[in-house]
Amino acid sequence: MFKNVFWVWFAIVVGMPSSSAEQVLTNQSNEMASGELKAKRLGPPQVDPVVIGKVRYEVIHWGKERGLKQNGGYIAAFDTANNNELWILKVYDIAYNPDLEGDVQDVFIVSMSKGFFSGKLHIKDEKGRNFIIDPDARSIEQK
Repeated sequence: MFKNVFWVWFAIVVGMPSSSAEQVLTNQSNEMASGELKAKRLGPPQVDPVVIGKVRYEVIHWGKERGLKQNGGYIAAFDTANNNELWILKVYDIAYNPDLEGDVQDVFIVSMSKGFFSGKLHIKDEKGRNFIIDPDARSIEQK
């Protein structure tokens, strides 16, 4: 309901012809009826896997699809010999506000790389936070 009021208000303030405002409302109603709501934000960026020794590390963007508690903030380790998943590590927590839509609160990993002189992973998230992961100890240090 709030969205409809907003669009009518927007049309009045901006001076949009009422037929255009009605078209926006009609399009929204049709999308809701068909279940085809558009995403509120862009999806996460593609982050290439990193191989250190015999282990491949991959970012898990869609954690909730795997039964995890959040989207974003996870990495998984795989044995390169047989592709078996070895473990999953949560790099950071996302505190979801139940009064807001979940997809706009997701915080995704945007880059992952191997340290130059170490076997550690360097991770950066959408908020610009940097983390160093020691895969052997599965420890996380925020920089």
